[in-house]
Amino acid sequence: MKLLPFIALPALLLLAGISAFPYLTPISYEAAAVQVAETVATSTPPKPPPAKHLPSPEPLKAIYMSQCVSGTPSIRNNLVKLVEDTELNAIIIDIRDFTGKISFPTDNPLLKDSVSDACGAKDMKEFIATLHEKGIFVIGRITVFQNPYYTKQHPEQAVQRKSGGVWKDNKGLAFVDVGAKPYWDHVVELGKISYELGFDELNFDYVRYPSDGPMAEADYTWSRGKSKVVMLEEFFKYLSDALRPTGAVLSADLFGMTATNVDDLNIGQVLERALPYFDYIYPMVYPSHYPPGFNGYKNVNANAYNIVQFSMKRAADRAAATTTIVAALTHTPIASTSPQLYAKPAYDRKKMRPWLQSFDYPVPYTPAMVEEQIKATYDAGLTSWLFWDAANKYTSLRQVLKKE
Repeated sequence: MKLLPFIALPALLLLAGISAFPYLTPISYEAAAVQVAETVATSTPPKPPPAKHLPSPEPLKAIYMSQCVSGTPSIRNNLVKLVEDTELNAIIIDIRDFTGKISFPTDNPLLKDSVSDACGAKDMKEFIATLHEKGIFVIGRITVFQNPYYTKQHPEQAVQRKSGGVWKDNKGLAFVDVGAKPYWDHVVELGKISYELGFDELNFDYVRYPSDGPMAEADYTWSRGKSKVVMLEEFFKYLSDALRPTGAVLSADLFGMTATNVDDLNIGQVLERALPYFDYIYPMVYPSHYPPGFNGYKNVNANAYNIVQFSMKRAADRAAATTTIVAALTHTPIASTSPQLYAKPAYDRKKMRPWLQSFDYPVPYTPAMVEEQIKATYDAGLTSWLFWDAANKYTSLRQVLKKE
């Protein structure tokens, strides 16, 4: 047994291309050890340098780029030129869209099978690097709980139908139950590899329970025993705790009416319960998505300015407030108040950044209507905005930006 070290060393030296016997090659054991270390080091491929990231611009002025467009150079280049030629300074690109498939290749064992064959950019890393060279901030949008691909692979984690089977919304799309904690690690892993790829900010959409479809049939088997608001806030905290150490900027898309409602709209989203866990909150205050009669506006599309200004000012006021009637994990009850008040952290009003509308629904959204939304944002005391157009045309927005 005592001879083994003397046998092992010559064998190791021979593997490294070094004579084990000094009378054949005059070399010290110290030098041999250095050569062995160098041989081992050169046989290990070097890790690629970490992706460079840009700081979040203030103000941020962004447009959305879909997963399919990101893989179509002729169209994506047109959008990049729009950003270069105007006051825009950021692009939101799908990391994962409504299909549940992701937009760039990866060897990650947890995610490689969900890479889209239909839409996406095989050169996403190089594309992001090019955007960075142009000074364009890159936001990656991740559709979270609406995920028909994942639910097909893991139907037991999906929202269930009380009568049996996986529940689906009006579009035929399935949702992961917010309470399905095994899925949380899946979301975190996607966030980590996306940031490593070069995305500067991770934007989480569909962070909610479903809202459209046969709702009476929906059964949240993983969420039993907890309210929707608590379950969703626990997810927000888990996501934040896991991803903040990476350095990524984090943001969340919320329903537009979360800016003015303190109830959860039956989807689990409450503004105050999201604020502690994200750098920015993006309420989707598309005027077309408000119900007739909202704030007394019979025709919501004729009141684009009023809806955006009212909603975003209210949201900013709530963010900056030091008290609230909303209970949350980070709030402390204040004694002897009726109704019950809670102390909350005060956040910068500019934490609120609205999603605005540049798409024709249910009426043509004219340049004047687009301009009204931007003005309403500024009149609410805010500076940043993002525009959505699923078709990636931005016809009216282009006219407004060209005029500016």
